[in-house]
Amino acid sequence: MPDVPTPAALAPTALIDSDHPAVVDFASSHARGAGVRERAVALYLAVRDGFRYDPYRIDLSPAGMRASTVLALGHGWCVPKAALLAAAARAAGIPARVGYADVRNHLSTERMRRAMQTDLFVWHGYVDLWLDGRWVKATPAFNLSLCERFGLLPLDFDGRADSLYHPFDRAGNRHMEYVNQRGAFDDVPLGRIVGDFGRLYPGLVHASALDGASFDADAEREGPAGAR
Repeated sequence: MPDVPTPAALAPTALIDSDHPAVVDFASSHARGAGVRERAVALYLAVRDGFRYDPYRIDLSPAGMRASTVLALGHGWCVPKAALLAAAARAAGIPARVGYADVRNHLSTERMRRAMQTDLFVWHGYVDLWLDGRWVKATPAFNLSLCERFGLLPLDFDGRADSLYHPFDRAGNRHMEYVNQRGAFDDVPLGRIVGDFGRLYPGLVHASALDGASFDADAEREGPAGAR
C-alpha cells in the first residue's frame, strides 16, 4: 500500500494540537511563501530558531509535551519541538506526522551525560512533511545560535531533501549516529516515550540532577568540547 497521507495527517490531536488558537496564529504568521514547499521551509525555520533547544526542561506530562506548550514557554526539546512543527504544518494545510529514531552521540553536556548515564538518546523527534507527492523529513530541534556555540553544522531544510543530523561537527568530530528508526506516528506516542525514559533514564526523569541548572550556561561554558 502506498505511504500517502491519511486524514489523520491534517487532524488535531491531544498533543499535536493544531487547532489551538496560538498554533493557528503561529502558522498564519510564519507559513509564508509562493507555494507549499516554501511555506513548509518557513515554518521549519520559525520553529528551529524561534524556540531554543533545552533538554534540561523535560516535562513528560501531557501538558508538558503539547505543541502549544512550546509556544507558551519559548523553548523545548526535540520531541515537543517536532510536535510544534507538525501542528503548525497541519494548521497551514500541510500534511504532517511525527517520526522518531534512537541516536548516539547526541549533543549534550557533562551534566546531561551524568544524569542519563548513557550516550544513547531514544525517541529523538523529527517531522515528516508531505511535499511534492512524498514524505520529507525535517528536524527542527537545534536552534542556530546553539549550533554556533557548539561548533555544529546547522540543519538546513529546503523541502526537497531529508533534514537529518550531520554525522560530524564542524571540526570533524563524530556528532550523531542514527542507530534505530522507530517510524512515523499521527500523534506523539507519549505512553511509550514515558515508559522507555523511566526505564532507561531514571536519573533524568526521577532525580533532581538537572533542577535549577541552565543548559545554555553549561553549553556556553563547555563550548564545542561539550559536544560528544
